[in-house]
Amino acid sequence: MARKREIFPIRVLIQMIVIPVLIIVIALGYMFCVQSTVKNDSVYSISRGDTVSGTATQLVRRGLVDSEQVFKMSVRLNGGQIQSGEYDIPAGASSWHIARMFAQGDVAATTVVIPEGLTIIQIKNLLLNAPGLSGGVECAADNMALVCGLRDGDIFPDTYRVAKGTARLAVLELARKKMVSVKEAWGKTNRRLPKPLRDWNDVITLASIVQKETPQAREMPIVASVYLNRLNKGMRLQADPTVVYALTGGLGDMQGAPLLRGHLKIESPYNTYRNAGLPPAPIANVGQNAIRAVLNPADTNYLFFVADGQGGHKFARDYETHMKNHNDWRVIKKIKNKN
Repeated sequence: MARKREIFPIRVLIQMIVIPVLIIVIALGYMFCVQSTVKNDSVYSISRGDTVSGTATQLVRRGLVDSEQVFKMSVRLNGGQIQSGEYDIPAGASSWHIARMFAQGDVAATTVVIPEGLTIIQIKNLLLNAPGLSGGVECAADNMALVCGLRDGDIFPDTYRVAKGTARLAVLELARKKMVSVKEAWGKTNRRLPKPLRDWNDVITLASIVQKETPQAREMPIVASVYLNRLNKGMRLQADPTVVYALTGGLGDMQGAPLLRGHLKIESPYNTYRNAGLPPAPIANVGQNAIRAVLNPADTNYLFFVADGQGGHKFARDYETHMKNHNDWRVIKKIKNKN
């Protein structure tokens, strides 16, 4: 017996249901994830206490979204909350993109680079001139935060990426905590310090002198060995950077002025030409290379060094060789000054 032909094929029925659904899904996807009214890169700030509804209204007013309802639905689908902060909204960003940024706290960021060898005074000046940060670098009288008592050697020079609008004091605190973590990591090694160093202050103090003497990481262990050899022999360090630190009141930069022989007589506990041993505290903020150089100095019997005119130094075991190297440097210096 012949089968009855289907009056309304199932596949046609499926097509009648699926195609409209697909069209709706595509349309919604376009509205939420593709459609954008953001013509140019824009900045939008959310303050604490701002509501999703109020934010949606402001976004429409500024032409960053075209539908309050679509934005609010996008926020709900991303957790229902928005986080305060400053946001960089790129051109072409959809409502979904913006809502996701706000929900995840994907705030605009700025990069702060603190170079090795700067003093606290120099770092504070650097932060004051850094864009994208807020506030000052000095604590209020009633502020008892650890960052308020910073001294040289407390900061770890590094590249820090922080949210735009971050307080400058918060960046200092971040760098202080990084140095604390470096110190704690060293403490866990239980390694003996090179003689005659006694503690972390001695390590960072000598590392700060090494840091100021040479920018070359490969030279730092040799420079560290020179100063350790001098300390162990009871010789004065006679390190120019310590005199500069004393002369400039802790700035650490002669700002183009020459260091003269008369300057070496300055009365200061930081003047290692007049005082034996290490200065009482670091004269700069040091990086990992300088710290490693002090903890793992080169095995040498050098006692002197002088610039070689090529960015490095010539080292000597005795004063006679050192004076020859020094005379060579004077000749190079004269030629450089003439040019």
